[in-house]
Amino acid sequence: MRWSGVARILFVSAVAYCAFLLRPLGGGVALNIAFAFVIAGLFIYLEHRLRETSLANVIGALLGGAAGLLAARMIGSALFWANTGDARVVFLHSLVLLVLPYIGLVLGGKSGEWLEPERVMGIFRPRTPQRRYRILDTSVIIDGRIADICETGFVDGTLVVPQFVLKELQQVADSADSLRRNRGRRGLDILQRIQKMAGLDVIVSDTDFPEQKEVDLKLIELARQLSGKIVTNDFNLNKVAQLRGVEVLNINELANSLKPVVLPGETMKVFILKEGKEYNQGVAYLDDGTMVVVDNARSMIGKTIDVVVTSVLQTTAGKMIFGRFIDPNAGAGPTAISDRRARQT
Repeated sequence: MRWSGVARILFVSAVAYCAFLLRPLGGGVALNIAFAFVIAGLFIYLEHRLRETSLANVIGALLGGAAGLLAARMIGSALFWANTGDARVVFLHSLVLLVLPYIGLVLGGKSGEWLEPERVMGIFRPRTPQRRYRILDTSVIIDGRIADICETGFVDGTLVVPQFVLKELQQVADSADSLRRNRGRRGLDILQRIQKMAGLDVIVSDTDFPEQKEVDLKLIELARQLSGKIVTNDFNLNKVAQLRGVEVLNINELANSLKPVVLPGETMKVFILKEGKEYNQGVAYLDDGTMVVVDNARSMIGKTIDVVVTSVLQTTAGKMIFGRFIDPNAGAGPTAISDRRARQT
């Protein structure tokens, strides 16, 4: 049996013994002992609830209750001139003695976090700009684009790499699957590259949340604790974090916002890489990975051509551009073609 169980048994026994000796309700022994058990049970229930409350909140509640009791005592002393024989005055005194300690208890418990040692010591520290934390998740480290963004200087604040993210990266790097193993090792290389960048503040946080089993939930709790933002490219983590009130910096959204804006009717130069799914289609890709589907371009595979943009489609997976290749030889008869060749010679 744990020591807390022994302490509770001793406490209940002591209260029952006091009730047996003093008989607070009068009457028989059984009634007083039953009353003692009820009182002891209420206090044990209160103690159980207080276990789930931080010590700072408990101290704040005690200080608030004491302040409310002192204020009620001062108000009662100030009303010495009132007629204490009047039931209304007695009720007013009693109400003040109940209400003010109750308000102090509730407000003190709610504001108890201000009594935490870190905040108390912060009062005596010089004012410095608050650090802005950017918490990296596993997917964005493996993705690798975060390193390029950091090199450009667009990421401000302190990059935080949680220890549980490092552990997950290590597990991926040690996987029996060669693809997963390569992804994990790539993530570790990217992280090492980020740590070596000059002028970039990177810290490894040992903070963990054992009650949370999933890494995504641990990231959300850490972001709440640090008042920071999660850097990710995970769509599901993005949605869950937003539902829980945590800000997210999504690398995919940043990439989509930086893609070039094209309008129907504009001309662009692309390299036809392969044939498309539909008849006589060719497929090209821009430097940022945007797919360009070109009609009448199947015969131009392996060549760089000018296409006219016909439409732009924005999907959840990204942007797709549709265009048409206008063959300068189309519509010309044999005579026109031979004349053109003759002029070229």
